[in-house]
Amino acid sequence: MRTIFTGAKVIFPGEIRGGLAVVCQDGKISDILQEQELGENVETIDCQGLYLSPGFVDIHVHGGGGFGFMDGTAKAIDGAAKFHLAHGTTAIVPTTLTSPDEELYQVFDAYRQVKASNPAYTLLGIHLEGPFLNPAKCGGQDPAFLSNPDLKRAKEILSHSDDILRWSIAPELPGALELGTMLSRMGIVSSVAHTNASYHQVEAAMFAGFSLMTHFYSAMSACYKVGCYRVPGAVEAGYLLDGLSVEMIADGKHLPKEILRMVWKFKGADRTALCTDALAPAGLPEGTEFYNGCPPHGAKSVIHDGVGKLLDHSALAGSMATANRLVRVMYKDALVPLHDAVEMMTLSPAKMVRAHSKGSVRIGKDADFVLFDDDIDVKAVYTAGKKVEL
Repeated sequence: MRTIFTGAKVIFPGEIRGGLAVVCQDGKISDILQEQELGENVETIDCQGLYLSPGFVDIHVHGGGGFGFMDGTAKAIDGAAKFHLAHGTTAIVPTTLTSPDEELYQVFDAYRQVKASNPAYTLLGIHLEGPFLNPAKCGGQDPAFLSNPDLKRAKEILSHSDDILRWSIAPELPGALELGTMLSRMGIVSSVAHTNASYHQVEAAMFAGFSLMTHFYSAMSACYKVGCYRVPGAVEAGYLLDGLSVEMIADGKHLPKEILRMVWKFKGADRTALCTDALAPAGLPEGTEFYNGCPPHGAKSVIHDGVGKLLDHSALAGSMATANRLVRVMYKDALVPLHDAVEMMTLSPAKMVRAHSKGSVRIGKDADFVLFDDDIDVKAVYTAGKKVEL
């Protein structure tokens, strides 16, 4: 059965075009035509002038709608993924928090259950954030469960799941480069994270197989002094090393609009991904209190001004973002062209995790779409060419 979308402003990498008919069949985009080429008596879905975007791809997210992936249940994984689906995320990478390994294995088991149920959204794989992170930059990660990289332990963790897609690691820790090389050979994305690394340590990590930087700027060293001289840190490496892509939390809270625009300007939309990094309480009311780590670990925190904060408001304690909010902030506040803002939430993250069937409106790709207005308010979501009930 064919589904044909007309009357939309279709967003492609580098441009937005009207007057097109996007034809879908068997869950894939089968053709892109001029509307006048359709002929008469063709049944279509009239998008009524809305934007038609590829489905959003979130490669770093911990939960949402009151559900956390670290809850370790199929209900929690499905609940969080459906919350983000309603905001346009059609492909998602559930992300863990530093915890005892036994809790990770529960997440792996729950993930397999949900994946086997053939949900409306796509589960691309699992992102392990920790436990091999620098305690000096632990952020919301519980330092009690951090450790230096250990190949034997890493292999044991990997033996419990075939779904691990990405692993965030501090590259300056002993054993990190060896682990990065091993993961690269396995086709798993290694990402620089929660790090006090110098520029040269990040450069060495890139040559060892690291290809991405986790939540750029956040929990990451920047230019610092050694004696009386300034030396570049991880942030500067992210800008200068073309072999590294970056992701950033563009919720307007973790980074100011000027920094968001600067990252886009210097790294480009094709090497920058937006990620929600959302915690379980994303979508819950202002004033909701929560723990910012893997329950019952972490610090008591509260949702305030659209972001998680420690109770005394002395520091941020986690993101409450959705994918459409990230696109809105980049477009409306950071003044990035809409097609680039969308590319950073679709094609760029898809390429970074090698999800080649996702991320753009192109013949042969999955028919996952988001319809939204100029305020990036989601009006409809389609996966495999079928409308999702939101």
